[in-house]
Amino acid sequence: MLSVQMYLTLCSFIILSSFAQELRHKPVGTKPVRLFTDEDLAKYNGQEDGQPIYMAVKGVVFDVSSGKDFYGKDAPYNALVGKDSTRAVAKMSLEPDDLTSDTSGLTEEQMKALEDIFINVYKAKYPIVGYTSRRILNEDGTPNKNFKPEDQPNFTIKEEF
Repeated sequence: MLSVQMYLTLCSFIILSSFAQELRHKPVGTKPVRLFTDEDLAKYNGQEDGQPIYMAVKGVVFDVSSGKDFYGKDAPYNALVGKDSTRAVAKMSLEPDDLTSDTSGLTEEQMKALEDIFINVYKAKYPIVGYTSRRILNEDGTPNKNFKPEDQPNFTIKEEF
C-alpha cells in the first residue's frame, strides 16, 4: 500500500509530466488568434502611442505595428487601420466609402489585385492576430456554416480552441 506522501509525490510527478508534455508540443512563439468585433478592432486604429495597430483584409486581422510610419497616427494609410479595409485594398483607395469589408461590385481585376496584395504584402509581412467576427459569424450571431477553421491561415483547431 502507498503512503499518502508517496501518493501525493506520484500525483505531482504525473501532473508535471503532463504539463511538460503539453509545453513540448506547443510551437514556440505562437499566440492564439482572437475574434474581433468591429468595436474591438476600432480600438487598434493607431491613434494611441504604445497600442498595437491592427487592420483587417478579407476578414483576417493583421498586426501592422511594424509599419507604423505607414499606418500610425497621421501616417498616409492610417485610414485603413482599426477596421476591415478589404474594399479599399482591392481598389487601392482611401475614400471613406471604400473603407469596408464589402466586395460586392468589384471587378475581376480588383479581386485579383486584392488577392495579390493579401498574399504578397499582408500575409508575407505582418503577423495574423485574429479574424473579424463577420468572417466566422452571420449578422444575427449564428455560426457561419461556410467557415472552416482548418482552411484558415495560422488558425489550427488544436492550438486555437
